[in-house]
Amino acid sequence: MPRRSLTPKNERPTLDFFAVAHERTTRLSASPPMFESRFLDFFSRVHPSIPAIIFVPVVVGGVWVGIDRGLGGLEAALLVLAGLLIWTLTEYWLHRLVFHWQPKFRGGDRLHFIIHGVHHDHPNDAMRLVMPPAVSIPLSALFLGLYVLLFGTPEAFPIFSGFIAGYLVYDYTHYHVHHHAPRTETGKRLREQHMRHHFQDHRFGFGVSSPLWDVVFRTLPRRRPAGGSTSAAKTADR
Repeated sequence: MPRRSLTPKNERPTLDFFAVAHERTTRLSASPPMFESRFLDFFSRVHPSIPAIIFVPVVVGGVWVGIDRGLGGLEAALLVLAGLLIWTLTEYWLHRLVFHWQPKFRGGDRLHFIIHGVHHDHPNDAMRLVMPPAVSIPLSALFLGLYVLLFGTPEAFPIFSGFIAGYLVYDYTHYHVHHHAPRTETGKRLREQHMRHHFQDHRFGFGVSSPLWDVVFRTLPRRRPAGGSTSAAKTADR
């Protein structure tokens, strides 16, 4: 999709234009403190390599334990795929219901800011684009316990592996669409949809790694009519 200039045709950008563009880029990539406590605030940021360091061994270990406890290779592979599918649905509803929950009680605005509002205010903050371990580890433990209850063992382990693999795809897709210019058609489409969620209408586009459930639940981001204002995907300049 061609980029549309922010300045009138045949006019050179002014110093004011560059100042505004610089201020906007700085704001989008800023990393403001979320907590007064430096100790707590430290855990709100995470290097993007951390999820892989923590969870790739979990993915491998879950498959290995499942096979070691009697599952066949094909059965384990199918259960991993089931876990991946479960993740895509979880990703959609977690984003839609939890991340965009705006509670009305006292302190609700602050809670929303901590959960997800800070990301919408500063979407290019490189240290807050993947889920911090202080959140992801307890959540993953809860899901593992849930799968053991629902599916029993050893079936729960490869399902959990697929679920966590899906989470990693989500985390790194999210980082990629915010910090790189995808070259593949799939990457470009995912980035456009996510930028429309950020800058056009946050009521649409809850899937980050896949648009599957946005299609199913009719929340796929809508393109503005031709000749309208600059599309949301184009406003996400870094």
